[in-house]
Amino acid sequence: MTITNETATNEADKSSKRGQVAMVFDLNKCMGCQTCSIACKVLWTQEQGEEHQWWMTCNTQPGKGTPKDWEQMGGGIIDGQPAKGHQPTRAEFGGGWDFNYEEVFYGGKGRSTHLHPIDKGDKTTEWGMNWDEDQGAGEYPNSYYFYLPRLCNHCTNPVCVTACPSGAMYKRHEDGVVLRDESKCQGARFCMEACPYKKIYFNYVRDVAQHCIMCFPRLEENVAPACARQCPGRLVFVGDPEDKSGPIYKLVNEWKVALPLHPEFGTEPNIFYIPPMSPYSLKEDMSIDYETPRIPPEYLEYLFGPQVHSALGKIQSELKGVREGNSSEILDTLIVYNWLDLFGKYTVDPGTLDRSPEKVAVTLGATRKN
Repeated sequence: MTITNETATNEADKSSKRGQVAMVFDLNKCMGCQTCSIACKVLWTQEQGEEHQWWMTCNTQPGKGTPKDWEQMGGGIIDGQPAKGHQPTRAEFGGGWDFNYEEVFYGGKGRSTHLHPIDKGDKTTEWGMNWDEDQGAGEYPNSYYFYLPRLCNHCTNPVCVTACPSGAMYKRHEDGVVLRDESKCQGARFCMEACPYKKIYFNYVRDVAQHCIMCFPRLEENVAPACARQCPGRLVFVGDPEDKSGPIYKLVNEWKVALPLHPEFGTEPNIFYIPPMSPYSLKEDMSIDYETPRIPPEYLEYLFGPQVHSALGKIQSELKGVREGNSSEILDTLIVYNWLDLFGKYTVDPGTLDRSPEKVAVTLGATRKN
């Protein structure tokens, strides 16, 4: 048998275990500062046609999110089969606006008009990433909200890969990152319809689909993804979910307090969340109602499935134990006394890497392909 490069790769795939990089977000620490989304934006989506793209978003829950009402757009895997969903429109994503800078700053109208997006008649100024920030739900004094960072889930069963007719979408063997070869993308956008999380965008200038690549050039240098490394709240764990000594394995598989978002979508996400704990409700006389959490448990079950109740119960039990003087490995892990403990092997300082023009050119070439 003639061994080609492709054959050798396939043989290697058969003989070695598939790797997977996973992430855990502790929603009890997220303050909605948008550092993660900005870190991603300035690093990856600064080119033409990417103005409206936010591969990492941090939206207020409950909320319509981005694209608008994405949870109602279908897709995913139902009864073992890919399910066709709605293809988000440019207006449903919104954002990527041009502003009337010239009019306000240079046109002599700074006192008579305000800065606003320029309406091009395509309805893209009627929604955008974080449009409903900090609105939440409930009524005073029991209103509530929390923040939910979202990126491509780099699923174990990525339905986007199945739906792609050109073979442009694929899952890397070594780390499980879902990527795309833009030279093969035909702009069919079936991946956008199939993805139940609606985290794939379309570049209308270049006619290619684009999405979070989990900063794979950084991973290859053992640097954590930008969204995780830049987070000031020490809430994003990165690592191998099969490493039994690592925090992700313990949080997901051992302690079962980290859960996937909408597990019913069937794609087996590799992005997990510590669900938010809820303050107690207040009664009409402003006394505390210890029986009623402010965040409705049924809403958290809608997001994270029925296991959310046992996950929150476990954390509450650990908190009670610590208040009684006991120790808790779970809480010590979530506190993250040393911030580099978040990242497993991905602790290299990006400032120490080779940033020569030759190295940068190679990296840019790889990301253009992927």
